[in-house]
Amino acid sequence: MFKGGMASMMQKAQKMQEDVQKAQADIKNLTATGQAAAGAVQISINGEHQATNIQIDKDVMDDKDMLEDLILTAINDANKKITDASAEKMKNVTGGMKLPGGMSLPF
Repeated sequence: MFKGGMASMMQKAQKMQEDVQKAQADIKNLTATGQAAAGAVQISINGEHQATNIQIDKDVMDDKDMLEDLILTAINDANKKITDASAEKMKNVTGGMKLPGGMSLPF
């Protein structure tokens, strides 16, 4: 009886591992666009947190300090969106079980 339970547990762990790997691949393909100043600055990033596109309205280019703040705000907004989407994907796969940072299945 214990062997059957152990085999079942191993099959579930293997299935979870496969699901986590698929979710990680899906996360890499995510994109999110962060905005600042009602879209005057827009920055897109991918699931690996790499910037892929930036758009800046010429009306905000006159004030260097403000523009720098808007870029930071847009980057942080995009990063939060990617982080939230990644966490949701992983939550769906792991059933809410949180894996320690940097850890993936198999252990």
